Amino acid sequence: MRRSSFLLPSRPRTMAKPLSPEILEQIAERFRVLSEPARLRILNVLLDGECTVSELVDQTGLNQANVSKHLSLLRASSFVERRKEGLYSIYSVADPSVGLLCEVMCDRLEARAEELSAMLGTGS
Repeated sequence: MRRSSFLLPSRPRTMAKPLSPEILEQIAERFRVLSEPARLRILNVLLDGECTVSELVDQTGLNQANVSKHLSLLRASSFVERRKEGLYSIYSVADPSVGLLCEVMCDRLEARAEELSAMLGTGS
């Protein structure tokens, strides 16, 4: 995923109160939507700007049916939005926090890779 200009906190934010089981289920559902690599590929493209389905097919390498299916789920989960322009549907990121979430995960993966590299003595 692309890097953004968001500043990351030096430590995780502490929650003021425990979350209810209902809220935790909603959070888990949003993570389930993001757990599919094809949907992350679509979001990765859309984080750089809005696209038609055809453009998403070209940029992700997925077929049109898969792109449409994943866009439908991402839209139902409010991660993306759609607007009509003539015969075309134009998709864009509706929830910009998904970019921050992806950035945090990429940063953690990079840090973990550096840790493993240092442990194995294969670092630069």
